[in-house]
Amino acid sequence: MIQLVDISRQHGSQILFQNASFQILPGTRTGLVGPNGAGKTTIFRLITGEEHPDSGDIVIPKRTVIGYFSQDVGDMSGRSALEEVMAGSAATVRLREELTEMEARMCAPLADDAMAALLERYGEAQEEFEHRGGYDLENRAQAVLTGLGIGPDAWQRPVESFSGGWKMRIALARILTLNPDLLLLDEPTNHLDVESIIWLEEWLATEFKGMLLMTSHDREFMNRTVSRIVEVANRTITTYSGDYDFYLRERDIRLEQLLASQRRQQEMLAKEEEFIARFAARASHAAQVQSRVKKLEKIERIEIPPEQRSIRFEFPEPPRSGDDVVKMEGLGKVWDLPEGGKKPVFGGVSGMIRRGEKVAVVGVNGAGKSTFLKCLAGQTGPSSGSVVIGANVNPGYFSQHAMEVLDPSLTVFETVQQALPRAGIGVIKNLCAAFLFPGDAADKRVAQLSGGEKSRLVLATLLGRNVNLLILDEPTNHLDIQSREILLAILKEFAGTVILVSHDRHFLRELVDRVFEIDHGEMRTYEGDYDYYLQKSGREAHGG
Repeated sequence: MIQLVDISRQHGSQILFQNASFQILPGTRTGLVGPNGAGKTTIFRLITGEEHPDSGDIVIPKRTVIGYFSQDVGDMSGRSALEEVMAGSAATVRLREELTEMEARMCAPLADDAMAALLERYGEAQEEFEHRGGYDLENRAQAVLTGLGIGPDAWQRPVESFSGGWKMRIALARILTLNPDLLLLDEPTNHLDVESIIWLEEWLATEFKGMLLMTSHDREFMNRTVSRIVEVANRTITTYSGDYDFYLRERDIRLEQLLASQRRQQEMLAKEEEFIARFAARASHAAQVQSRVKKLEKIERIEIPPEQRSIRFEFPEPPRSGDDVVKMEGLGKVWDLPEGGKKPVFGGVSGMIRRGEKVAVVGVNGAGKSTFLKCLAGQTGPSSGSVVIGANVNPGYFSQHAMEVLDPSLTVFETVQQALPRAGIGVIKNLCAAFLFPGDAADKRVAQLSGGEKSRLVLATLLGRNVNLLILDEPTNHLDIQSREILLAILKEFAGTVILVSHDRHFLRELVDRVFEIDHGEMRTYEGDYDYYLQKSGREAHGG
């Protein structure tokens, strides 16, 4: 059991929490939630010892193995992918070497005392080696890599040859292979496709026996994985016994109760203050007045935590397009490889996307989903066949690359103003607020923004324009749950056509009414929502 007892922590002038406590019990699966900047990452760093509380105690039993996956993977080079994963279990490897060395020493003549000491140490080392899962370390590393989408053909590839997203998977595999007593996961699903997310859910449910504390922006992953929520907010830490959906319901109930208590307190305070004001000048009531003044001084005022309000923005009705929005005839794409040769992505895709449809494009990583969207958006030409955009269709395209071309010297307000030159100041400010840049936050420079903030800014500039076809490649990446819910509400009300790629299953379930699946170069169409696709494709049985 891990205990955080009466801890306080302050960063500069910002108080994160005061005299806060919570426990991580054996075998529990706990989700860590709270607004950005509330102190979630600080909790992780306090547990790992990278930071220390200003006051209070953190109680961690000796020999507890802690594995911490963060978004900072550090430098990776000089090893194969498999070696990199196994290097994360360096203490286990050292124990194996020590056991081998002690076994060799046991074969030589030793004095009785020396042999007894050696046997005692060997027993301790063997027990710890077994506790760390040392006997199946390599098999476990291979299984975890495969589960995260890195198969046997890539195990021996130099780790520096992998892209940033795949390096994140290798870093995650390092921590999972460690098989720690306490697993700390900070946004583990950020760079995973749906298949890898489902594998991770199953691994945590069936293979991992330790304690789990994690943050995630994937609502469905949270619901499927955790049975407890720890909320860091308003300078305190609150525990809820249930999954994420339970937490949302219970939090709203507690807020209503708090509001009711505050109203009752305000009514009582008003009566007491009225009595004091009426009789303050009368000598006959001096004792009563003084008694009530002291009573009021002792009362702890009920404070309502600041709510994360989302500003409603009335988006202009997009101009009506023709009924046929995108027509594909024999569409195919082949990439020319830098080292020569060609890589087929998909081919023979024919079909129609009609006005008002909301279409998900799904498939494993590398299947060609982003390439397909680029063809529809005119960002790359097809190698075969054709894409025809219908009459009066005004497309808008979002990709991760769009964040890279933001001008770092501009503010959030100036960026939106540049995209919407005809909009008034009030409209721009309301649009900024709708995407969680209220008030002074709109004056932040792009250079100071996080990945999630940049995503919100690009989406604001896109959705504020008069587009009637949205082509969105991973719009939910980097967005926290609140931002995803805001985007989901906007897209639900959007009167135009939407084609998107997203690994957020809750988002897809709530939004789409058609699914295109790219699988081994072929496109299959499912004329129904995301649950219909899961049922018809057989993926429902695999936890989709």
